[in-house]
Amino acid sequence: MPARKPEECDLLLIEAAHAGDVEAAVALYEPNASFVQDSGEVATGHAAIREVMKGFLALKPRFTMKVDAVQNGDGTLALTRSTWSMTGTDPEGKSVTLGGHSAEVVRRQSDGTWKFVIDNPHGSENS
Repeated sequence: MPARKPEECDLLLIEAAHAGDVEAAVALYEPNASFVQDSGEVATGHAAIREVMKGFLALKPRFTMKVDAVQNGDGTLALTRSTWSMTGTDPEGKSVTLGGHSAEVVRRQSDGTWKFVIDNPHGSENS
């Protein structure tokens, strides 16, 4: 399901994660989008984002999220910020808990849907 509003990109990404659907997650990104990893390394493009998502979804994450702000410039770009938390299980069976304040840039596509251009799960930590 495509995002019809900027904030739906985050919500649909969570749905894909809960379903363990890597391809649905990757489909929410533009072909040359960037995903900023916890290490600060940037994964660019579908192939790199797919690899990041595979590792992340292997945790079987469960999220809660609140979209704090949506700023939409000329109607084609938007900045979303959200507060999120996640629990999951690592490959050794240990509980994993993460959280943060994200910042994402999303762009309206020619068909009116929205996709991530930049996704930084910890992008507004100092905001």
